[in-house]
Amino acid sequence: METPTFILASSSPARRRLLETVGINPIVLPSNFDESTVKLTQPRELVETLAQAKAETIANSLIKENLSGKSSSLILGCDSVLVIEDEIYGKPADAKEAIARWQKMRGKMGKLYTGHALIDLIQNKTLVLCRMTKVHFAPINDQEIEDYVATGEPLKCAGGFAIEGKGGLFIEKIKGCHTNVIGLSLPLLRVMLNSLGYQVSNFY
Repeated sequence: METPTFILASSSPARRRLLETVGINPIVLPSNFDESTVKLTQPRELVETLAQAKAETIANSLIKENLSGKSSSLILGCDSVLVIEDEIYGKPADAKEAIARWQKMRGKMGKLYTGHALIDLIQNKTLVLCRMTKVHFAPINDQEIEDYVATGEPLKCAGGFAIEGKGGLFIEKIKGCHTNVIGLSLPLLRVMLNSLGYQVSNFY
């Protein structure tokens, strides 16, 4: 079977780096999908819907514009949210919100959900799955919170932290897939590729 071109429908540098770490060098085409148009209250349903919408936005664009190689593309869309005490958190709107959020979630356990959508234009197939990882936050003080938020890192991340960055200082432990917390579960991606008939080594 023909190996498709791997497209990442996300502007996330962290997701791109994860793929590159395992030998996949994707074409990056951010979907720019308006997430505010999706109003769902269940985290798993929310991230799966958003991930699929992002991937479909790029797939439809390739088909509509009749771009070269459109029929041999594999498009990955992802979306992540953090849930603490039944409240869903995406990216903080500003520093004030990030500080308030960290003051609420320090010393607690949160659930990080990441939705993954793979659209295979060769086979005209779509797979959508979600993975959840439990994240235990350290009981950090107000000064640590303010200093961390001042770096700007929390404003770029779902949940207000980057475990692969400075935020890793404030995570006591995780239970589950650690790359899922970064924004893309590599083991789940392998399973999804296998389900479509590919080996991950096809994309090295």
